[in-house]
Amino acid sequence: MQNHITQIATQAKTAFYQLAHADSAAKNNALVLLANLIEQHETTLLAANAKDVEHAQQKGLDAAMIDRLKITSGSLKNMREGLLQIVALPDPVGEMDEFRLRPNGLRIGKMRVPLGVIGMIYEARPNVTIDAAALCLKSGNACILRGGSEAFHTNLALAKLIQQALRETGLPEHAVCFVEDTDRQHVGDMLQAVDLIDVIIPRGGKSLVARVAQEARVPVIKHLDGICHVYIDEFADKNKALQIAFNAKTSRYGTCNTMETLLIHTKRAAEILPELANLYAKKGVELRGCLKTRDILSHIQAATEEDWDTEYLAPVLSIKVVADFDEAVAHINQHGSHHTDSIVTENYTLANQFLRLVDSSSVMVNVSTRFADGFEYGLGAEIGISTDKIHVRGPVGLHGLTSQKWVVLGDGQIRV
Repeated sequence: MQNHITQIATQAKTAFYQLAHADSAAKNNALVLLANLIEQHETTLLAANAKDVEHAQQKGLDAAMIDRLKITSGSLKNMREGLLQIVALPDPVGEMDEFRLRPNGLRIGKMRVPLGVIGMIYEARPNVTIDAAALCLKSGNACILRGGSEAFHTNLALAKLIQQALRETGLPEHAVCFVEDTDRQHVGDMLQAVDLIDVIIPRGGKSLVARVAQEARVPVIKHLDGICHVYIDEFADKNKALQIAFNAKTSRYGTCNTMETLLIHTKRAAEILPELANLYAKKGVELRGCLKTRDILSHIQAATEEDWDTEYLAPVLSIKVVADFDEAVAHINQHGSHHTDSIVTENYTLANQFLRLVDSSSVMVNVSTRFADGFEYGLGAEIGISTDKIHVRGPVGLHGLTSQKWVVLGDGQIRV
């Protein structure tokens, strides 16, 4: 007897092959309709989310989790805008490039194709339901959505709208499947569904991602931590440094692109840190510093070695004064999670060295780490952020959900 996930995945695999016949216009029509349905059903969606938030508060979930869980009218507007951005993007499926003409007359190149059936396992973030469904659909993939129990009512309400949009535009309804049973066993079943699910993408806490990485027999696109850094260089513009370091930490605390460690050149520390500390104090951010930092900010707590390796997801920030550029880069590569790191500097040479030497999926110059996001990168949305090096790195948009196959065009040639 088939288990629940096998039944769903079988339906998704069939829908994937059916989806191959859909052109860009059909997929875009479904996404436009979905955007309209979200607007029409805003009251219902907010009510479902309020129920989830209330349950989360009763269960004593932490503030960062509730922040990720909660949606507002603004959140729904962002979902609609993300959908319309995806509509406006070129459809990657069927793109052909790298063609070369061989001496025997063969034309050999590559065609971009979907990955297949994508299993999404995620916690707390209802926007993932829309982002994943939309990106998978536009890139020709079917998907199976297994959201966390804490966002069940919100996810279910969104999933019903997605399937309504698919039905009304003539696309296979099972191109997006929602696992309505929150039994944790279904996660294990998805991780083992080798012949039915082609890729697993987890989004959630470290324990979830670690479990997926350890147990999965299906290929995984993932990141574990978001230990992001801003390095204020010797040649930084002070105003830029203040604005970027403040925004990177306080814009939101519970996101993976939030700065967790601030590095600052020793020549600028005494000038900049007191002003930054005042700004952080107004937001209630707890500061933890190295010995040199505490020589300047004597009232703050001492940072431990563990702090440099911690993703707080909270109003807590570690600060380290470094001797030079090389020490900053070495610290980032040793203690960072290869997610997102930024330098503030007016020195063009050092900026380019930072881009080249820092081993992260997003490396930035004079900008807040909070911009490491598929929406901000113009991808329309993101299905996740990958700190892996294969097969995709950074925010995963449409192209990250495709692969390439070789195509060979001939005119009767045979090999002798």
